[in-house]
Amino acid sequence: MTTGRCVLVTGVAGFIGSAVAEALMARGQAVVGIDNLNDYYPVSLKRDRLDRLSRQYGAAFRFLELDFAHEEPLERSLAEFDFEEIVHLGAQAGVRYSLENPRAYVASNLAGHVNLLEIARARGVRHMVYASSSSVYGGNTKLPFAVEDRADHPVSLYAATKRADELMSETYAHLFRIPLTGLRFFTVYGPWGRPDMALWKFVERMFAGRAIDVYNHGQMQRDFTYIDDIVGGVLACLDRPPADDGAFKAGGSVKPHALYNIGNNRSEELMRLIAVLEEACGIKAKLNMLPMQPGDVPATYADISALTRDTGYAPSTPIEIGVPRFVDWFRAYHAIG
Repeated sequence: MTTGRCVLVTGVAGFIGSAVAEALMARGQAVVGIDNLNDYYPVSLKRDRLDRLSRQYGAAFRFLELDFAHEEPLERSLAEFDFEEIVHLGAQAGVRYSLENPRAYVASNLAGHVNLLEIARARGVRHMVYASSSSVYGGNTKLPFAVEDRADHPVSLYAATKRADELMSETYAHLFRIPLTGLRFFTVYGPWGRPDMALWKFVERMFAGRAIDVYNHGQMQRDFTYIDDIVGGVLACLDRPPADDGAFKAGGSVKPHALYNIGNNRSEELMRLIAVLEEACGIKAKLNMLPMQPGDVPATYADISALTRDTGYAPSTPIEIGVPRFVDWFRAYHAIG
């Protein structure tokens, strides 16, 4: 569906943000993208993503380098742009890093989220879709995770900030009737992915002949979700703002605020992922078996029935297809023969 509406995308130099921006422009929507280009992982990768978008879409893509945690520069920089929708994907990411640098999460994920809510309020936007995380489920043992499950026992500060974003959004939907949709992302992977994620680390080490770190002695499960499936779900949600009709929404709100799991609806054993990687790389992995890391959880598995019911979301990329695509991209990006 091509609408012509301009969209503000935060975290546009990130993995999911750049992919969503590309999909929006591919269907005819202009994008204003913001990102602070922090050095949580190599800025060169972020710039390469941005360069790709600029080369492909030219004037349809405007990029602003700024930190949305700072209210005045954010509002000043956006004053000249007319946008009707927001896809707020920018955040300080990473579960383990939140143990080392908690204040970065408070600034970006709490203050930054409120700043975007305030912009949505001031602009009277049609809809704001924002990134939450499967980490809000904490140590829940019931699988798969459903949006109705309790999410008040986070095991990392990152998870706590994402749950706080959901609660603040509920308040804004109640007070100001802003249509808001929060997406609890499960493990996302694919071309142009993040170097701090397990798949990238595994491939990088395998090609270098180094051992890969396998936590909880391999007794881990993740709902690995391919980037194209994720992007399709984000756009499907953006096109369907929750109605202000008093009816119950996914996640339990009666305000114009919905919460969805967005994943692959299939939890893969970590050792199965490694086997698929070995085949794609043509390399036998050396394994460094380690105990569970603080803040981590042994299994994630998304119940996506609410998202499928409301948007028709149907992920279609198993790891047997998605992982080789990532490996092919990794080889090309790093010029590995």
